[in-house]
Amino acid sequence: MATCFDVAKYILTKMGKLSTVKLQKLVYYAQAWSLVWDDEPLFNERIEAWLNGPVVPDLYDIHRGKFSLMAKKLSEGNEDNLTNNQKKSIDIVLQDYGDKSSQWLSELTHLEDPWKEARKGLLPNERGNHEISQASIAEYYTSILPQ
Repeated sequence: MATCFDVAKYILTKMGKLSTVKLQKLVYYAQAWSLVWDDEPLFNERIEAWLNGPVVPDLYDIHRGKFSLMAKKLSEGNEDNLTNNQKKSIDIVLQDYGDKSSQWLSELTHLEDPWKEARKGLLPNERGNHEISQASIAEYYTSILPQ
């Protein structure tokens, strides 16, 4: 199975230099839509509901302290670990979300149930690290698919 680092490396290779916030949101949406379209996760690393939206802590640990990142600066990950079908799914996510700002993407995640449900019990400006489960992601994004 691919890792969050493989997905991030692929996204950075396709998009070029990105803010780390935007990268995190694109990795999240790639995971979300893979769960819906392919009926399986892209990666198994944990996703948490942080203040600015969903974050993969393992990926955060690699880019901590950096505002932006390029593929060649990401020490982990190999896009060749992704199947062609997984790359196609990520490409669709990049087509739909790639031109949005990190702020726009963060605000969008705040409107969506997986992040909101994982943040239940926390104050609006309170830090938290509750997990956003793959099940809640799959259920929500399946429910918003056009019929």
